[in-house]
Amino acid sequence: MATKDAALHALVEPVVTAMGFELWGIDHLSQGKHSRLVIYIDHPDGVNVDDCADISRQVSALLDVEDPIHGEYRLEVSSPGMDRPLYTLDHFSRYRGYEVALKLRVPFEGRRKFQGLLAGVEGDEVLLQLDGEEYCFPVDSIDQARVVPHFED
Repeated sequence: MATKDAALHALVEPVVTAMGFELWGIDHLSQGKHSRLVIYIDHPDGVNVDDCADISRQVSALLDVEDPIHGEYRLEVSSPGMDRPLYTLDHFSRYRGYEVALKLRVPFEGRRKFQGLLAGVEGDEVLLQLDGEEYCFPVDSIDQARVVPHFED
């Protein structure tokens, strides 16, 4: 987790937890002179629009006081969804057996994108089965990871 994201996580997590939700992750995306702060929340019973609005109000008030982001930004609070991003080793452990898409920070064997079965976690490495082979990627080498949803007819 990048230092700025870790600082935002530490600031926001107590608010989200106090409201009965899990802070799944944070994405701070720069878009020119504007940026977007996306906060993903989760709950065993699901997340609805009212939950997102309530947490948005609380987090917005906190961010106005603490002012951790310079310049303008848009705050969004959302469920991680079916194609949920995976940020931590715990997330990867929880989704063992699911298909995931990974994008690495630097190429491995000439490529940065991999998609396969999440075989688990070993130490600080994510194990991915792909084309009959198992790959081990240090979690810090993964730029983005998402669960690939499958729908039945």
